[in-house]
Amino acid sequence: MRSTLRQMLRLGTILAGTSVSTLLAGQALAQSSGGQDNGGGEIVVTAQKRSESIQKVPISLQALGAVTLEQHQVSNFDDYAKQLPSVSFQSFGPGQSQVFFRGITSGGDGLPFGALPTSGVYVDEIPVTTIGSTLDVHVYDVNRVEALSGPQGTLYGASSLSGTLRIITNKPDPKKFSAAIDVTGAKYGKGNAGGTVEGYVNLPLASNVALRAVGWYEHDGGYIDNTFKSRTYQRPYTAPDGSTVTSPYTATNAAFVKDNFNDVETYGGRLALGIELDDNWTVTPQLMAQHQKSHGSFLYDPNAGDLQVHDFTPESNLDEWYQAALTVQGKVGNWDLVYSGGFMGRRIRNQSDYSYYTVAYDSTPNVNYFKTASGADINPTQWFFGSQNQTKQTHELRVNSPSDKPLRLTIGMFMQRQTNQSVLDYFAPGVGQNVYAGWWDGSTVWGDSIFLTNARIIDRDYAMFGQATYDITRNLSLTGGIRGFISKNTLTGFSGYSYDAPASCTVPFPTIDSCSNLNKKVVASGETHKVNLTWQVDQDRMVYFTYSTGFRPGGNNRRPGVNPYTPDTLDNFELGWKTSWLDRKLRINGAVYYERWKNLQFALIVAGSGGLTNIYNAGKARVYGAELDVQLRPVTGFSLTASGAYNDAALASDFCLVGANSTQDCTAGITSPKGTRLPVQPRFKVTTTARYEFALGPIAAHIQGSMLHQSSSTSLLGTSDNAIVGNSLGFSTFDFAAGGSKGNTSVELFIQNAFDKRGSLSHNVFTAPSTSGQFYRIYPIKPQYFGIKLGQKF
Repeated sequence: MRSTLRQMLRLGTILAGTSVSTLLAGQALAQSSGGQDNGGGEIVVTAQKRSESIQKVPISLQALGAVTLEQHQVSNFDDYAKQLPSVSFQSFGPGQSQVFFRGITSGGDGLPFGALPTSGVYVDEIPVTTIGSTLDVHVYDVNRVEALSGPQGTLYGASSLSGTLRIITNKPDPKKFSAAIDVTGAKYGKGNAGGTVEGYVNLPLASNVALRAVGWYEHDGGYIDNTFKSRTYQRPYTAPDGSTVTSPYTATNAAFVKDNFNDVETYGGRLALGIELDDNWTVTPQLMAQHQKSHGSFLYDPNAGDLQVHDFTPESNLDEWYQAALTVQGKVGNWDLVYSGGFMGRRIRNQSDYSYYTVAYDSTPNVNYFKTASGADINPTQWFFGSQNQTKQTHELRVNSPSDKPLRLTIGMFMQRQTNQSVLDYFAPGVGQNVYAGWWDGSTVWGDSIFLTNARIIDRDYAMFGQATYDITRNLSLTGGIRGFISKNTLTGFSGYSYDAPASCTVPFPTIDSCSNLNKKVVASGETHKVNLTWQVDQDRMVYFTYSTGFRPGGNNRRPGVNPYTPDTLDNFELGWKTSWLDRKLRINGAVYYERWKNLQFALIVAGSGGLTNIYNAGKARVYGAELDVQLRPVTGFSLTASGAYNDAALASDFCLVGANSTQDCTAGITSPKGTRLPVQPRFKVTTTARYEFALGPIAAHIQGSMLHQSSSTSLLGTSDNAIVGNSLGFSTFDFAAGGSKGNTSVELFIQNAFDKRGSLSHNVFTAPSTSGQFYRIYPIKPQYFGIKLGQKF
């Protein structure tokens, strides 16, 4: 996969370079054919798998159009999530995020062997939701980002439990040539500088064929310092006479000290070919690939200081992926037919500091005491290395009846197969030479591994779905939809401490075939449905009521003997409106809703689990919420937009302690009582933007100011765990921009987080909070960041 990906990235780089060379050669000039935008014009979306005005779609939907994305300097997931009030997320850095809608999270998603995400993510028609972290697609030459709040299980299926994110790219256009290049130079206020070069070319090859090539390169400077620290492990052990004595060992992180060590390099490309076979049929193959390498930690340690950590091992994250997609659109009679298929390969290599685990267990006899045969001490500091090789294959075929008829149908079939071959290695360099038998000796260790997982997950999903809308009257429509599904998930391989390895593990390093203590399978089936009643009061005002459901498949736990976890489901009751007033100078959209989450999947380390995180069904939760989106354009050139969400998400039943049989035992105690807040999601989040566009001689100038505010959020679902880690406090941050354009040339100055507010998005821990929660880290909002962007269209 590595050589294939590198070849694709080289191809993208060549294409981008060819595009830039073409631009500089001054070939035919034309206006950019960029995507539709929400800067006052109508936005056409495909959230219901047919093209419709956003104001006519009876679901809670926010769309960030191409111009809005550009105005807010959006280039990655963190940037656009900031603009979506109903979206929250946990993250360990670029390519390591988990996204949630409306507070539907238990705070334990994103593990390679954990539950599937609660939110679906799509690029165009193809789902790219993966086991573990959200794909961090670089945002450039994108038509829009759609955020569909609430369960979308009928049309989008598994893992669209809480909502769906869709990144819609610009398509090849055979009607005209267009191209652009954008260059950005930027710096973190207390960190290093970076920059971005992006470009695209849309090249008609014939009257019915066009090629669209996109390329990007981005280097982000770092802003977190790894500062010097020494620590002394006491290393208690059992002496020959049976007493417990200590053998102190002092370690330092001097070899890894560095300022601004969390830099990121991202490059990639997209190549799409649009072929119009005739007036009714089009074929669009597309290839996209991205390489992203980050160093250091993106979470800081408040005990070390502002934007500082004390890390004792190397840290980096490599995330590279490619996606090949094919979309076929046509007509069968007067029905529209769409086939979309894709194959994605993703390769992740992560190394992290795990030394706080060593610190946490230093008081336990024999855990950290290692000696060589010559009597030399072995540094017990634990390192972590994770390797994931993921694949995802999807196919969907659907038909839509004519949109101008009183009865409109969407019918389709869907299947996907996704795999994750993962190795998680917790090790201490040199421990393989250990001869002290207090816990284990080197003869039972593979190399320097202390705990190792080498396993493969295969998830298969099959579904059929249908949705029908009938116009009861000219202004009143009824919609019903249903989706039937089957999911099959398997887990095979090995997971455990080296001293727990079965006798069959006779190789130097365990493989799935030769060393296995896992062979699990879980199969589930069911349905999800939706009912909607829409009243189009007049041309500019609509009110709707929706009852919809969503689901997330269950799965297997990697600890032998622990039962599988079952699917969780979500019921959504929503009353919404989409209205325009004052000759459409004022737009007010909103929704109020109540959601019921049943059998919620929760990641937990329980007593006797050997430190392993397992997934359990934790009971019920509920959400009371409201969303509001307002846009005002009182005079020419001035606009004011505001979007906000209120989500009161909490447990609706007690979550009791989990016993050895993987079920809750309320007689043993309660982990989280009814009414406990669900973690990560703030109760209130709002973003506002004021923008003024005006003529400054021959220059079309603009100034813009934006504000983001969100209230506090809890960090963990377990009340005692959260008491250790603490809440993320509320914060407000401000962004400003000013610039102008003349002809096809533009320039903009910007500053984000102008007052360098240290807002916290989440408090994260690397292992069990009960043992190492006091060493929690904070994932901050982007520190003060300023720069200049130059653009040229052709």
